[in-house]
Amino acid sequence: MIQQFKALVVNKEEEQFTVKSQHISLQDLPEGEVLIKVHYSGVNYKDSLAAIPNGNIVKNYPFVPGIDLAGVVVQSEDSRFKEGDEVIATSYEIGVSHFGGYSEYARIPANWIVPLPTGLSLKEAMTIGTAGFTAALSVLRLEENGLSPEKGKVLVTGATGGVGSFAVSILSTLGFEVEASTGKETEQEYLKNLGATSIVSRQEVFDGKIRALGKQKWAAAVDPVGGEPLASLLSQIQYGGSVAVSGLTAGTSVPTTVFPFILRGVNLLGIDSVYCEMETRLKVWNRLATDFKPSNLEDLILQEVTLEQLPDVLPTLLKGEARGRILVKL
Repeated sequence: MIQQFKALVVNKEEEQFTVKSQHISLQDLPEGEVLIKVHYSGVNYKDSLAAIPNGNIVKNYPFVPGIDLAGVVVQSEDSRFKEGDEVIATSYEIGVSHFGGYSEYARIPANWIVPLPTGLSLKEAMTIGTAGFTAALSVLRLEENGLSPEKGKVLVTGATGGVGSFAVSILSTLGFEVEASTGKETEQEYLKNLGATSIVSRQEVFDGKIRALGKQKWAAAVDPVGGEPLASLLSQIQYGGSVAVSGLTAGTSVPTTVFPFILRGVNLLGIDSVYCEMETRLKVWNRLATDFKPSNLEDLILQEVTLEQLPDVLPTLLKGEARGRILVKL
């Protein structure tokens, strides 16, 4: 049986805060029915917050971050999973209050685990990860609310980020005309390679003024940004269109009016990938293994890192320096 293994541990003792790779044992892992040998995890915004002393993610120390993981079952007390099964675990309390994916082994409650769908490898599943899952859930909700390629252009805000990059790629794969919004002029080629048909600046979405109703530009939008830009784009959605919102990088306050909703029938769709019900979760992962699967998954990997490199890599997301997906290879 495994004696000790490596994990990235964050710890806070009085005024001292540390983030380092060290050895832990199975006894250190929290309760759960399934023990997984982790092959890959990813770097997400929440993980970066977990690795700073005032990130307000981790409540109890020492702690192992990593909100998503993919690996192989080593032991299972639940009949749904057996030794050798390839699985994905994301969301719920993983990497927040339950030890996460930055560890060679993870013990996870069975109800939080998804069998790896046919059509995806473990590496591909974590290339997608939480960001890709959130983007796919956004696209699914837009579809359920009547979106189809013939309806018109779809806007993706924050398009170089994890959710944005995947949304561009998935929508393009499905045949949509995608307009990508970014504040990074240097990333236009990257976005076009992902499938964006056109690029607009942040100012073209939100010029600093929020109007009750603006020109109808987009059939729908995937928005991981929130804040005032969300209020602005709601006023520019076509009649009967929808906006799927999953983030708050531009703030939590959305100073809009009722007019887009009552005069144009616009839908504001809240996207929560953390406690999304398992039936929908399985549906989304199966779509990601089939028609939602981006043809250019490798292009979405920014870099592949080890546990030892993580302390230097995690801060990049807080500085807005990352694009696409950073993979952690265990």
